[in-house]
Amino acid sequence: MEGNPMMGAYLIGAVIMLVSWLVGQQLRSRFEKYSRTPLRNGLSGREVAERMLRDHGITNVQVISVPGQLTDHYNPATRTVNLSEPVYHARNAAAAAVAAHEVGHAVQHATAYSWLEMRSKLVPVVSVASQWIQWVLLGGILIVNSFGTGLLLFGIVLFALTTLFSIITLPVEYDASNRALAWMERTGVVTSGEHELSADALKWAARTYLVAAIGSVGTLLYYIMIYMNRRD
Repeated sequence: MEGNPMMGAYLIGAVIMLVSWLVGQQLRSRFEKYSRTPLRNGLSGREVAERMLRDHGITNVQVISVPGQLTDHYNPATRTVNLSEPVYHARNAAAAAVAAHEVGHAVQHATAYSWLEMRSKLVPVVSVASQWIQWVLLGGILIVNSFGTGLLLFGIVLFALTTLFSIITLPVEYDASNRALAWMERTGVVTSGEHELSADALKWAARTYLVAAIGSVGTLLYYIMIYMNRRD
């Protein structure tokens, strides 16, 4: 692969994109299906989120609506649970699952969950690194001398930081889902059937992060192989 390193990178990228697309399609399909299953209690995504916050004694987090689909997230800086418009207003199993999951992150923040704190510390570093990675790696591959080898190593270090971020994201996301599902079951917010649908929806959502992490690790190992071949 040393003879044409960029082709190898493109191949890895294509495989990752294909798998990500397949998982994303499954995720959208499941959410569309479960969005047609109304909750027996009639609670909206906003109401589910607010109830879970109250049950955990969290009073300094606001639940707000944001535009788009699958744009749901928790912002620790502003202490807001941001729910996409379909989730914010909807009264179905999918909306309940997403709303509770995002509140799961708020609970992590309130309890100083170590993996979330670690990820938060990496955010500014990864934000800067991601802007330069592709150019540094490209320069390191195209420049065939000692400077290029050093540049490639620097690019690998930057890429390793983003890979670490992807790996740390996994326990953060899975833990938020586990907290959400445990709370929904404990409080009876959903029926047993609705709980199964919610669990399946969150499982597919988590798989998007798993695919991203695996792809990042694979790409990192590929660049490390190129660097090792350059040194030989």
